[in-house]
Amino acid sequence: MTRRKFTSKFKTKVVLEALKERQTTQELAQKFEITPQQISTWKREFLKGANTVFSKDTKSKKTEAQEKEERLLKVIGEQKVELDFLKNALR
Repeated sequence: MTRRKFTSKFKTKVVLEALKERQTTQELAQKFEITPQQISTWKREFLKGANTVFSKDTKSKKTEAQEKEERLLKVIGEQKVELDFLKNALR
């Protein structure tokens, strides 16, 4: 049996439903076809990170990842230019 992977959008939807407390965790688990333990885990993770949502001091992880990707792409571009130059110099 393969593990199912859930999108962050799906996880958020489940957690928000759980926070509304209109249905029990068991009912939500049946509705979304997941285990009650998984809902509890996602809810705990969501609440743990909730204090960073409105924080202006910290950069989001996505922004840091984007900056890292840009730096790596720049290095790759520079190396490609150098490689092309050296290939032409050998001809």
